[in-house]
Amino acid sequence: MYGIKEIDVNELSQQLENLPPNVKLIDVRTPAEVARGKISGSENLPLHVIPLKVDEFNNEDKIIFYCQTGARSAQACAFMTSKGVDNVYNLRGGIVTWAQMGLPIAV
Repeated sequence: MYGIKEIDVNELSQQLENLPPNVKLIDVRTPAEVARGKISGSENLPLHVIPLKVDEFNNEDKIIFYCQTGARSAQACAFMTSKGVDNVYNLRGGIVTWAQMGLPIAV
């Protein structure tokens, strides 16, 4: 997606093994979607809540957003960038691509 930094599932999978404390993995799906499975180590922050939490993010942290297919997480990236937080990344293809690649889903 134009203007949004992305990370692919292979890159994220490798980084998850030794995730530094300043990297935040944020699942922007609804709690009902998350209940079906998530990427281990992620925290749930539904897309509609992000504007209320924008002050909790900063440019010292690397923030990786993901959703089902990458569309909502791209919106989260665009929103955060518009608020001056630009160290944000979209997981290309979302959790669907993650699962298609055979990577683990936590319940």
